[in-house]
Amino acid sequence: MTAPIAISFAETDLDALAGAAGKLAVLVTPDGKMDPAARRLNRLTRGAVARLVESDRWSKVKTGEGVQIGYPTGLEAVAVMVISLPRRPSVEEARKAGASLAQFKGSEALTLCAGSTARVAELSLGLALRAYGFTAHKTAEAETPAPATIMVAKPEEVAAEAKPMMALAEGVFFTRDLVNEPANVLTTNDFAARLAAMQELGLEVETLEEDELAKLRMGALLGVGQGSDSPSKVVVMQWNGGEKDAPPLALVGKGVVFDTGGISLKPAGGMEDMTMDMGGAGVVAGVMRALALRGAKANVVGLVGLVENMPGPNAQRPGDVVTSMKGDTIEVINTDAEGRLVLADVMWYAQDRFKPVGMVDLATLTGAIIIALGHENAGVFSNNDALCDAFLKAAKAEGEGAWRMPLGQAYDDKLKSRIADMKNVGGRDAGSITAAQFLQRFVKDECPWIHLDIAGVASVKSDTALAPKGATGWGVLALDRLVRDNFEG
Repeated sequence: MTAPIAISFAETDLDALAGAAGKLAVLVTPDGKMDPAARRLNRLTRGAVARLVESDRWSKVKTGEGVQIGYPTGLEAVAVMVISLPRRPSVEEARKAGASLAQFKGSEALTLCAGSTARVAELSLGLALRAYGFTAHKTAEAETPAPATIMVAKPEEVAAEAKPMMALAEGVFFTRDLVNEPANVLTTNDFAARLAAMQELGLEVETLEEDELAKLRMGALLGVGQGSDSPSKVVVMQWNGGEKDAPPLALVGKGVVFDTGGISLKPAGGMEDMTMDMGGAGVVAGVMRALALRGAKANVVGLVGLVENMPGPNAQRPGDVVTSMKGDTIEVINTDAEGRLVLADVMWYAQDRFKPVGMVDLATLTGAIIIALGHENAGVFSNNDALCDAFLKAAKAEGEGAWRMPLGQAYDDKLKSRIADMKNVGGRDAGSITAAQFLQRFVKDECPWIHLDIAGVASVKSDTALAPKGATGWGVLALDRLVRDNFEG
């Protein structure tokens, strides 16, 4: 997998600035106040830093962004950047500064003088996340990213604070790699193998194959994958870092490794993007990796349904009726509304086996949520205000957009079927809500539940604050924060 760049912390050494190789950066407050490192750099560059911060240009620099000084003299460094950042920045400002440094750094080594600025660990997380690049299928020889060194007043303290954040970065990278992979590489077999490899991190991982799924009577999930040569699977990942035998939080992910739409075939234009239709499973995998790497003191189980939705002689047809693990029958009106069929069986299995304290499912479920919320927010649906509020608080704290959407009986009524217990679609209007209502039918009354429709945020066409275009890893930070703040002892 793609590894975050190596970031080390060292005690501030102003004498080392002149000989620092690669690229060099310092922090100056928005009102132009320079710390000792910035003043030393100003002398080394013969007043270039002072000329910058005293100019009109500096007043237009946004907090967390920077200006590069061209052709620095008196230095070994090939370039210098001055970042605008308060001495006590917010989390968002610190991460934004880190992201600016990642773009400035490129492939060169970087030395940042942060001095006694607060939230340097958060800055390092922003630096790590924005430095991501997916190059697995580039034919040019891959280069190991040059490291970054951050000089601070108390390096041991900052390093200790940053350590769990680097675990988060690795979880985000794991998710991004999975979502970015093409479907001929990330088959259901390959996906399951990557998850099984996380046993070496301390996770308990088991893979349920098609014969076991048939015994469990997962007819809804198996129907989706029956047109593909890739076998359908359910992978269960357990992290038992909390009290022994305490019920876990369950995370359930949709893992459609490629979605043609099945017999209800999608248009050709844009179908290549359906490699990301396993985004929900990717986020669950990334969260589980992060929890294991940082040794979370909580019990969490991650379950993903891995299928491929293909047309073919054995493919599911519109009009078919399947029986879910719950026992409810489902009339399949549209084979392109397959994700909810996968989730229905995995969610029921999660509740039946683990009796979780709460359950969160994630899926790139509907195009309708993109129409409603664009690419700024995931849709949030829930049967429990306390759990939902806790997640929204966590998402806000981590800067991951999330917006609660309604549920209600009138939406649920749209799923009535003439020949079965329900249809798998409810019509064009309120499409993301009727999809959530379908899933709620597979939530037991006593189980607090959140459904996250991440179709608009899992992979995007332009750069975001902390990621290049493509897979974002949205949800790993928010769900880890939810666990930290609400489920760790």
